[in-house]
Amino acid sequence: MKKPIFTLVISVIIMGLMFTGCKSSTSKVEDANEKVEEANENVIEANHNLNKALQDSIEIFRTASAEKIRLNEIQINEFKAHIANEKVETKIRNEKKLAELEQKNNDLISRMDNYNDERQEKWDSFKVEYNHDMNELGEAFKNLTDKNVK
Repeated sequence: MKKPIFTLVISVIIMGLMFTGCKSSTSKVEDANEKVEEANENVIEANHNLNKALQDSIEIFRTASAEKIRLNEIQINEFKAHIANEKVETKIRNEKKLAELEQKNNDLISRMDNYNDERQEKWDSFKVEYNHDMNELGEAFKNLTDKNVK
């Protein structure tokens, strides 16, 4: 008789420890929901920071590009003044080349003004292509003025 009572008492103690030592499933769900909400808030904040960084990058690039374009326009005006005193044939040829370069410069201005994609991948691609075109235009100006000086 002592053995069944002893087993019953041990079983009750073990069950009591299990119930008091474990959280209820409701509290586990509440804790999980709190963690999910916190993670969502962190994701929203990270996305906001990423968008802000992208906007800052775009604005800095626009400013630097505007300065390069301004310098191109100065070179165009200087070259126009330089070719004004040349022979008619040379003047016509140089004016035609200059008009092409001026159009490319205006195209770059237009491309930058019309850029409005908000995705990082597109921005990186645009920036590489734009810099390449800007460098080509700078080289074309340099080559045009170098040939004319000789």
